[in-house]
Amino acid sequence: MLALDSGYKVVYDGGSVQGLKSGNDVKLFIDERQIRIVRDKQEAIVVPAASIIEISYGQDVHRRVGAAIGLAVVSFGIGALMALTKSKKHYIGLTWDDAGKKGGMAFQADKSDYRGVLAGLEGISGKKAVNSDTMGVKN
Repeated sequence: MLALDSGYKVVYDGGSVQGLKSGNDVKLFIDERQIRIVRDKQEAIVVPAASIIEISYGQDVHRRVGAAIGLAVVSFGIGALMALTKSKKHYIGLTWDDAGKKGGMAFQADKSDYRGVLAGLEGISGKKAVNSDTMGVKN
């Protein structure tokens, strides 16, 4: 079980979080009522669990997150291209609507943390993660 103060090391891979770039190493903290992304000991964003619309996972996360928050897939930069390679990357996408303030992000979790991150996000949000690779993306 994850201690609340240890967080998960993930790689931010694109989205609407101000001040973060694709490839930034960040820590994801799953608290009781919120998700926090921290970089260099500074909070980049806090997302209330109740505002989470969707959790997705798989290689097609970038398109789902981009479509959900109204960004073009190209805005994810090199990360979107890397998703098309054959290597098995463990991507997780998150979209939210916090009182009309919509956002989303995609990040890559270590294979040993992947299932734990998904379970934690599902647990605090009450949403079931969807496999983006098996769903058509509506643009």
